[in-house]
Amino acid sequence: MSAQSFDILLDKIHRRLLKGSLREALSPKFRLFLTLIFLAHGPGVPFLAWSFKIGVSTARSIIHEVCSTLWEELVDDYLPELDADQWKQKAIEFNDLWDMPNCCGAVDGKHINIECPPNSGSLFFNYKGHHSINLMAVSDAKYNFVSVDVGAYGGNSDGGVFANSAFGKRFLDKKVNFPDTEALPGTNLNLPYYIVGDAAFPLKENLMRPYPGQQLPALKENFNKRLSRARRVIENSFGILVARWRILKNTLVMEPTSAVRITNACIVLHNFLNNTAEKEYRPPNFVDIVDCEGEIVRSGDWRQGSNPLASLSHRSSGNNSTQHALDVRNLLSEYLFTHPIGMTRLSAD
Repeated sequence: MSAQSFDILLDKIHRRLLKGSLREALSPKFRLFLTLIFLAHGPGVPFLAWSFKIGVSTARSIIHEVCSTLWEELVDDYLPELDADQWKQKAIEFNDLWDMPNCCGAVDGKHINIECPPNSGSLFFNYKGHHSINLMAVSDAKYNFVSVDVGAYGGNSDGGVFANSAFGKRFLDKKVNFPDTEALPGTNLNLPYYIVGDAAFPLKENLMRPYPGQQLPALKENFNKRLSRARRVIENSFGILVARWRILKNTLVMEPTSAVRITNACIVLHNFLNNTAEKEYRPPNFVDIVDCEGEIVRSGDWRQGSNPLASLSHRSSGNNSTQHALDVRNLLSEYLFTHPIGMTRLSAD
């Protein structure tokens, strides 16, 4: 983070970090700096406290207070609830960059490893053999998170977490402010706006997933490849998040509520820097380059020394689809089959 970005961030939260004390209080600047070091590099709190000659409990208290403040002060500006016009703008960007018309974003879920909480049984135990909380998120075409849900039990599947999240419930009940149906470019074919997900998610008219099976007809195979290509956006968004905020690579030795607080702070910081310091935070070679079939032809720099977060289990149920949802996917696949694309760089530049 540059000095300029730090000053902008400090200005947003300075008032909230001021302390009154008989002794000289630690300054807001120091409190923010300490927290950013913790989030960006992931050192243990005792080591961090020793490095700055403060108590361990003081360092821990500062980190959690600043993380809560970052979320509360930044969420309205950098992770707002979108209206219909804003969703439509997201869809225009997605089509311009990744050739998926009427697509508003890509959804996926990841594990954030935590220490086994006391008396939690197997609630947080995931299929990878670790304890975790789940991070479910929707990303736009420029790697910004537009909806997140953090804190579900690690043993849940993608589809289950999505269906039970606040955004997922509203989405499945059609209470998200998606625009009305609109004609696909160059046609009179009206289709709903939608997001794309993998096979763990249910097929809905506003949520496209791949066709199941292998050795599919060319039309369905093309659709799966185009959808896979579009989903690279959320994979890279998670990759950038972890590469920049390396605390998320660690097993978080804290209560689940504290892990949620840390993760939320990383997410709003990601959106803040991705919007205000894009070239510094996400330089040109930082994301993957993919071909027209969604295959990586050059790995992004975020993959160097940063393994991706573990994906959620693909156990899912209740994926029975309506005939209308099946018809929407078939119409979209026919359109994509007749509108091929060339090689495109997976970048928002």
